[in-house]
Amino acid sequence: MNPKIAFVGVGRMGANMARRLKDVGYAVTAVYDVNTAGAAALATELGATHATKLADVTAAADLIFTVVTDDAAQLAVFAGSGDSLLTGAQGKIFVNCATITPATHVEVERRAQAAGAVSLEGCMASSIPQARNGTLYLMCGGDRAAFERVKPVLEKLSTALRYIGTAGQAAQVKALVNMVMNINTAGLAEGLGLGAALGLDLDMLREVFAQTGANSQVLKTDGEDMQNRAHDCYFSGAHAAKDSGIAAQLGRDVGLKLPLAEATKAQFDRMVTLGLGGLDKSGVAELTFKGRHG
Repeated sequence: MNPKIAFVGVGRMGANMARRLKDVGYAVTAVYDVNTAGAAALATELGATHATKLADVTAAADLIFTVVTDDAAQLAVFAGSGDSLLTGAQGKIFVNCATITPATHVEVERRAQAAGAVSLEGCMASSIPQARNGTLYLMCGGDRAAFERVKPVLEKLSTALRYIGTAGQAAQVKALVNMVMNINTAGLAEGLGLGAALGLDLDMLREVFAQTGANSQVLKTDGEDMQNRAHDCYFSGAHAAKDSGIAAQLGRDVGLKLPLAEATKAQFDRMVTLGLGGLDKSGVAELTFKGRHG
């Protein structure tokens, strides 16, 4: 399959995925974003059309990636009336990469099927550098035959590509990944914050953590940033709050109590309330270190 490709949602993740596919030889024909200036600049960079209507995106491509912010945005681009990606969508394939609720992925699949199109989940458990370098951890759900058709494209974006199952299941797995990651992040912030309050050398403490049961991927990515207050954003506190809420709701839906997930959500919600939601998730340490925002 050598499809024409388009993107809806070209913030830092979507734009870097588009750049990656352009680099490896695919035709990126159109880009669309509510941030029209950013989309126009990317279109010029890639030699693509800056689409100002969703229907024009669908008309310009065979395979359309969406990388939007939340459930409302995802449903809006697949609206049943007005300007919509579903206009003229017969035979098109959509890969939806936003972190949204499983139920929304199921609903988008239903709408796409009604329009004669195919919708797949492409849930990402990675960040901006991986999007640019084609090393995403990518979890997919939906129609297996459609997944196999677009697999060669997805393999250019991911070094760890997994088919999870039917619509909604990849989003469930992504929610659990982010739930555990966010719990680890909040826990690490508390450990380092307490260490600082006790007067311990934090370089030493991080080394001990790394050699014991306190080790984690989050320690590698966020520990030094928490210590040095370096919170350049790769995965924002606001996104962590949203994703923690998705997982907590899944727990409530099946009658499970998830006290750690709920407490973690409260911490990231507090980041947002304090105006810190635009910081990287490592910024949760601002709530736990003495003399910061806590």
